Amino acid sequence: MLLKIKFTQQRRVHLAQGLWLLSWMAVMWGVIIFCLGVYLKTELLRRAEVMDNTEIHVVPNILMMVGLASIGTNWVASRACQDSLDATRFPRWKVFLLAWFAVAAVLCCLLIAVVVLSYALQGSLEESLKVGLRNGIRFYKDTDVPGRCFQKETIDRLQMEFRCCGNSNFKDWFEVQWVSNRYLDFTSKDVKDRIRSNVDGRYLLDGVPFSCCNPASPRPCLQLQLTDNSAHYNYEYQSEELNLYSRGCRQALTDYFMELMNSTGPGVLSVMLIQLSVCLSLRYLQTAVEGAMALEDPEGDSEGYLLEKGVKETIEDLKANALKMLKFGQVDPNAAEGSSEAADAEKAEKTASPTPAS
Repeated sequence: MLLKIKFTQQRRVHLAQGLWLLSWMAVMWGVIIFCLGVYLKTELLRRAEVMDNTEIHVVPNILMMVGLASIGTNWVASRACQDSLDATRFPRWKVFLLAWFAVAAVLCCLLIAVVVLSYALQGSLEESLKVGLRNGIRFYKDTDVPGRCFQKETIDRLQMEFRCCGNSNFKDWFEVQWVSNRYLDFTSKDVKDRIRSNVDGRYLLDGVPFSCCNPASPRPCLQLQLTDNSAHYNYEYQSEELNLYSRGCRQALTDYFMELMNSTGPGVLSVMLIQLSVCLSLRYLQTAVEGAMALEDPEGDSEGYLLEKGVKETIEDLKANALKMLKFGQVDPNAAEGSSEAADAEKAEKTASPTPAS
């Protein structure tokens, strides 16, 4: 037996009580993990218009699934603790606890997967935001196009909320026409010249939308002619500290989402440690109670253990059982051939036997 411990009746009672408290603690952590997953999912859906793909949604999906699984499995563990000291009710848990340990093992694997995916998907998140923000800036002016009517409002709110400007920086606005044609005076010489100077016929400006302006700047917002030193008094484009947000929205959103996902790390690790503690404690309680019942002395001393055999023997037994399950239901070709030959022989014998006279 692996890690065998001797239990008296009093120690079994104390183990059951401590495990009951630990199980309900794990249930509460499961609720917290589920809520974190819902919050992260909500935030990702809110920013869906500036994201190119939904790969990152796998993290909140797993968090919600893990949270619900933790709530369910640990509630079951608390019920098993209550029945562990009742000789008439605990035997019904014997088969059910095998499935419980399998679910708990999968749950621990999922908890590890959440932590790994949070870091692995950082590059995918940044690329998704890069493409999504580029499209959002490009469609900023399309306030009268179905499906893009709220793109301007989304980008403006985003830049003000996260104190950012553009995709990488404010210069991204110089490369797109962000003013709708409906607000341009095509009889104006300046408008005509700007459109003619661009091979794509776009109205480009060295300016940015109002939402890029930093309200903390002491100078009134400079939105237009940002590269023209003569357009503003006491202004130098190269050396002037512009009163715009200097950080790009891609970096701001990446930092925000990564901070959210990283903040779940300690909670996920806490749940995993508590879950492992529940698994080990419940295994000891199960084997100790079953040992006492096998001795037909529910109040006597018994031995609890993690594995009935050594680790190597247990792995070999699991392999043998898995192979047996895989072979179950498969037809043995030798047996099938033998039965076919027997059927042919029986048929030939019936044919060769004389027919009785009528």
